[in-house]
Formats: sequence, C-alpha cells, structure tokens
Amino acid sequence: MHNLNSIGIIPARFASQRYPGKPLIKLAGKVMIQHVYEQALKSNLNNVIVATDDERIYNAVLSFGGNVQMTGEHSNGTSRCLEVFLKQNKDYDIMVNVQGDQPFINPEQINDLLKGFEIRDSQICTLAKKINDLDDITNPNIVKVTFSQSITNGIYNALYFSRSPIPHVRDLPIELWLKKNIFFKHIGIYAFSKSFLINKYPIMKNGSLEDSEMLEQLKWLENNIPIRVMKTSYESPNIDTPEDLKKALYWLNNLK
Repeated sequence: MHNLNSIGIIPARFASQRYPGKPLIKLAGKVMIQHVYEQALKSNLNNVIVATDDERIYNAVLSFGGNVQMTGEHSNGTSRCLEVFLKQNKDYDIMVNVQGDQPFINPEQINDLLKGFEIRDSQICTLAKKINDLDDITNPNIVKVTFSQSITNGIYNALYFSRSPIPHVRDLPIELWLKKNIFFKHIGIYAFSKSFLINKYPIMKNGSLEDSEMLEQLKWLENNIPIRVMKTSYESPNIDTPEDLKKALYWLNNLK
C-alpha cells in the first residue's frame, strides 16, 4: 500500500435541489468547500482536487489557493470525480471521493480508507459507524450497512446497504433492538481502485436493488464487486439543508 499513489477528488456543484450554493456557504469564516479541501490535505493523500461545473465554485477554490478543475454535467458525484481522475497527468492507483458536504471530515477516516487497499484485490472501500440512537435505525435518510466477519485486520466485506433497518430482529419490539444486536450506519465516503474506475464503473448498468433503494453502491454489489468496510468511531455532520447548517454550527461550537 505504501507504493500506491492516491488522489482525493471533491465533487462540488452549485445547483443542489435542497440547498443551492451550499459549497459556498460560510462556516467559521471560510466557505464550506475550503474546509473540506483543507481537511483532505491533512490526510495521506498525494493530491487533492475540487471537481465542479460552476465558475463561482471554481473561482472560490482558486481564491484560497486550492486545486480545482472544471467538469461537464454529471448525474452523480462519482461520475464527476471520474472525469477529473481520467484527466490527471500523474498515474494514480486510488481515488477517494471526498464528499463536498462534510466540512469537518476527519483526515484519519481518509487514511482508514487507504488502508483497505492493503488487500491486493480491493476495488472499493468505505466506512461504517456503530448506531447508538434508535431513531437512526428507522430513519430512511440514514443508510444502514451489514457486513461479513473480518477478512483481515479489521477489514470487512459489505453484505447489503439499506434505508430500512437491517438486520431485522425477529420477534422483538423495535425499541429493544439495540439491546439485542449491533447496527451500523454507512458513512458515505468511498475510495476506488484505478482498475475499477476505468474498466468496470463506466460499463455498469443500473440494477433493481439500486433503483428500489436509490443507493448507487447496490449497483456495485449487484455486479459482484466486493465493497470493503472499515469501522470508524468518528462522524461529523453533513450539510444538505439550511437546517443542517444550524446543527453543524452547534456541533462546531461544542467542539471548542
């Protein structure tokens, strides 16, 4: 793994349906995309680039000295990242899709993803965190994940992702589920191998599971691509709506 070159790409678009312009909202004196970029730079990534189709975001990144590239229009962040990845002059072995709505992402989480490639045939790596709040189990906006027993050194294979509670605890009221089993939420950051991005991702077709749950990672599982999962104890707030911004500011103030 130490000989593998990695790049972090941060997809950022202005025209979010739920929160237009969110990459440029101000948090503690900086626009959100700058927070994400600077946190990613603290990790073991060899390079970090913002990928955007909007000149306002492009100019904002340039203004704080960041690396940024313009893209065409894309249906999802992974596709946007792939366009930038393919344009790189340097040969990178791993691409990390760093979510642009996570301004306080922990650099060690990115490093954990890179460790997943200690397994030579790893193609996709992601993170999961133990659920401690019963409401999170039933919240369809929080994606749950189940995974195999450890295959090596704290690295697991994903079995399924769902917006529904998984696993289902039979013959027990849901209010007691946390006492019976351990549940995990998916932390939506991914690392991809070069071979997956170039040879497999572009030709994959949507599957019935992806269409049902509206979760792109189910397409990869349906196409027999193993997804490595590492546990994390850290979670920072995503900012998808103005209400999320209020929660993030409260979270940030409590860190001080």
